[in-house]
Amino acid sequence: MIEVEIEDEAWRRAEPGAQALALAAAEAALEAVDSGAALVVLLTDDARVRALNARFRGRDAATNVLSFPAPATARGHLGDIALAFGVCAGEAQSQGKPLAHHLQHLTAHGVLHLLGYDHDTDAEAESMEARERAILARLGVPDPYAERGDQGDHGQRRQ
Repeated sequence: MIEVEIEDEAWRRAEPGAQALALAAAEAALEAVDSGAALVVLLTDDARVRALNARFRGRDAATNVLSFPAPATARGHLGDIALAFGVCAGEAQSQGKPLAHHLQHLTAHGVLHLLGYDHDTDAEAESMEARERAILARLGVPDPYAERGDQGDHGQRRQ
């Protein structure tokens, strides 16, 4: 079961299909690894993501997506991801891509983090990006890394 909560109405105004897009991306990411786990996707604002990032990661800044794996005792619940509208919309605009595509990419990216994927090393990043490409291709979303080269779309690689 996947729950998508829209906390910031800016998501709905900018992308009326945001809820369905996030749901489809999360489902595709889970199907790619044969996982039937539950998760929550929170579409929120920059202030909320900034507060979460400061509280849980010690970084007082908004970021595009955060992933929070569930504790081992939360049977069947994979975790939660949160996406910041302003950051995501700004990235989509600056990268010349539809917000819908960026939303689906970052949702899949966040779900992959919940599944244990990371991008701290080149090898990890290549593996994770390959999974993202496959998931997004199934959704009809162009390769987000095709024109950006090695840095990727999420801007958090190898920090």
